[in-house]
Amino acid sequence: MSWDKEIDELRAREALAFEMGGADKVARQHEFNKLTIRERIDHIADATTFHEIGTLAGVGEYDDDGNLKAFTPSNFVFGTADVDGRPVILSGDDFTVRGGSADASIAGKRIRAEGLAVELRLPHIRLVDGMGGGGSVKTIEMAGRTYIPEVRGWETIVQHLAVAPSVSLALGSVAGIGAARVATSHYSVIVRDSAQMMIAGPALVDWASLGDVSKEELGSYKIHTRNGAIDDEAASEKEAFAMARQFLSYLPSSADELPPLQECDDDPDRSDEALVSLVPKDPRQVYKMHTLLESVCDEGSFFEIGRKWGRSMITGLARFGGVPVAIFAENPRVYGGAWTADAARKLIRLLDLASTFHLPVIHLEDCPGFLIGKQSEEEATIRYGSAALAALGQCTTPFCCVVIRKAFGVAGAANHKPGSHHMRAAWPSGDWGSLPIEGGIEVAYKAEIAESDEPDEHLAKIKDRLNRLRSPYRSAEFFEIEEIIDPKTTRRYLCDWAQLARKALRTDPPNFGYRP
Repeated sequence: MSWDKEIDELRAREALAFEMGGADKVARQHEFNKLTIRERIDHIADATTFHEIGTLAGVGEYDDDGNLKAFTPSNFVFGTADVDGRPVILSGDDFTVRGGSADASIAGKRIRAEGLAVELRLPHIRLVDGMGGGGSVKTIEMAGRTYIPEVRGWETIVQHLAVAPSVSLALGSVAGIGAARVATSHYSVIVRDSAQMMIAGPALVDWASLGDVSKEELGSYKIHTRNGAIDDEAASEKEAFAMARQFLSYLPSSADELPPLQECDDDPDRSDEALVSLVPKDPRQVYKMHTLLESVCDEGSFFEIGRKWGRSMITGLARFGGVPVAIFAENPRVYGGAWTADAARKLIRLLDLASTFHLPVIHLEDCPGFLIGKQSEEEATIRYGSAALAALGQCTTPFCCVVIRKAFGVAGAANHKPGSHHMRAAWPSGDWGSLPIEGGIEVAYKAEIAESDEPDEHLAKIKDRLNRLRSPYRSAEFFEIEEIIDPKTTRRYLCDWAQLARKALRTDPPNFGYRP
């Protein structure tokens, strides 16, 4: 007796599953410059490492004798794989079958993928292309009923945020639950032109009398990488895969581990003479903070997150002497580096990521304070800014700040982590206070200036008098700033600190969950 016949049936059913939605649907996917789900898996996973779970799930049609006539595979594919040698859960929608909607037993597989990522404590990479779990109107007729939305299993997705890294890639038209799955992750990327993200598609928007709009007008990368719903954009799917791999390379496989170290062939003692003249003498002139970041981090290691939104704040991951860190810096070229509501929101995401996955935090500060004005008040900047300062205080990992130039007002206080003893230094260009002298002098000395026979000359004398007192060396005398360092030695300073911070890291979980 042999089971050859049954094994043959197994192979036949597997072959049907690999046909996905059929040759015509696959060709249409390619016409839209999109890879199929199985091609995507082949590109992002290490060769031959993908182990699929649930290949045979789908909808079968049988003749009167019980023989299989046709088979529509589930439009959700998932399994385990290695990415750069580390195991992950890899899942994705198959848009060639019912446009990624729930018509082909997607819900159970999606829930299982999320559950395995939690229980095995593995990173999860989601390749989202469609509604990712929601049904279409046609589902009503197919099921013979409607259903009350419950988003079953959502608690598992949220739970995973505190367990292991999650990355979501928007690779096509993403709507409904699919859009929520993109947003509820540690890092998200959308592919330009071939992908969009929206709460609901154009047909429903038009039905609600909200306008006749295209998918691009509703949810293109130009919208969601500027409002913070998606972190970054990629020119192609392959570039999105590379960005996902790079993001994960800074993080541990789970919150139970420390971030992985890398061999570093970039000399920690490397100095950069150009940094001495980076900051202009005129406090109103700007410079490129990215130049400093690229100079002091291990060569090629700075990975910016959220480049297109909250642009007065630069956030990202980097390495110093092979040690992964989270790093943020104000951008003097946007609002002079002032904190906006979006900049504060972006910073909160970075700090929560650092707490969850044990990344030391570095701040290169040039902060004139919160952005002022009517728009800032309307955007509740003080609330989001206060939340960012709270997140800094709650951050569970070592913190270090180098004040490059300005540190003014409440936002400028982010050179210090509340309740913490930590290393802090400043360049000779450091300039700080409750508010800039230039902005407050005429108010503080209004009466004195008014009484003068030569008010302009008297104002100039006051400025000269105060400027002699604003030297960072005066603050160093009182130990209000711990060190003044030569800009050329900044990399050495931060590499030394990173090694000390690494020894202090623990894998104790933070007392709060990651906030998506």
